[in-house]
Amino acid sequence: MLRVGLTGGIATGKSYCLDRFARLGAKTIDADVLARDAVAAGSPGLDAVIMRFGREVVGPDGQLDRPALGRIVFDDAEARRDLEAIVHPVVHAGISRWLASLSDGKTIAIADIPLLFETDRDRDFDAVIVIACTADRQLARLRERRLSTDEAHRRIAAQMPLEEKTRRADYVIDTSGTFADTDTQIDQVWTTLTARASAQP
Repeated sequence: MLRVGLTGGIATGKSYCLDRFARLGAKTIDADVLARDAVAAGSPGLDAVIMRFGREVVGPDGQLDRPALGRIVFDDAEARRDLEAIVHPVVHAGISRWLASLSDGKTIAIADIPLLFETDRDRDFDAVIVIACTADRQLARLRERRLSTDEAHRRIAAQMPLEEKTRRADYVIDTSGTFADTDTQIDQVWTTLTARASAQP
């Protein structure tokens, strides 16, 4: 089995690329989905978040108020580390179980992990794909999510610089252009990955 980590900066198009890889035949998992499950209503993770950040980060429906929590952790590096200490072990365990559940053979397993390099998980994979775009496109996409310019810059700054991620990548997909341009790059990387998987003993 070829294990592939997919990462990049916030709002660079990781989910779009992961979805296309899935349609091409890859087995895929999204760490963001696991992270949401880790702090779902009634979970030990949410209890830990409440203990650390207070009940003001929980909405009337008992669900985590993500915007409220985001305003805290993206303004305070220590708070962000505390949140990561709650969520990351659950996410990593989930990805490990998923990988273990897959058959061997020529399977290509792609895990979308936004903080792959920041958490030193890149060494767990045979190859790393970085999804990137220009700084202007990244900022514009975050503004489309109704973040202010200051909020967008803080969220970008909370991650490893995109230039460093692309430098450490085995493959880079630039999503700055059209969807067709992005699809062409994804298809080219997929062709290379399938060749690598087929060549494995």
